[in-house]
Amino acid sequence: MGAVTMRKGSPMVDVLTRSQRSFCMSQIRSKNTKPEIALRKALWHCGFRYRLKNSLPGRPDIVFPSRKTVIFVDGCFWHKCPYHFVYPKNRAKFWREKIEDNVQRDRRVDELLVAEGWFVARIWEHEIKESLDQCLRRVAGILEQRGSV
Repeated sequence: MGAVTMRKGSPMVDVLTRSQRSFCMSQIRSKNTKPEIALRKALWHCGFRYRLKNSLPGRPDIVFPSRKTVIFVDGCFWHKCPYHFVYPKNRAKFWREKIEDNVQRDRRVDELLVAEGWFVARIWEHEIKESLDQCLRRVAGILEQRGSV
């Protein structure tokens, strides 16, 4: 039987138990997602060397310090892809606020990084899934253009 959760004054029944919901949520990754790993492996294979660990605003997924370039691999759901995103029908208000906050945070992070002299590239997960080669060419073009800063 599902757990009853209080959300801003109205009880909601979750169809999963607390431990089932916890397990489901633990499977959602913010780092090392399949699209991110695919892009990283392709970049490495082509000879592009990058850093993963960083303390930059927004914690970019891939960092090229010598070229002051960062790449974010954005999930279609969490970052509101204009092609694939659909708001969930359940808990609509919660999800609308959550996703809009994510989008606003992405904008703030981009502004902070640009102000610090970084070039910011955002690649949607569906772009990597549909054409890894095209994403690779895009990143290679950016890095070539940025040269050694």
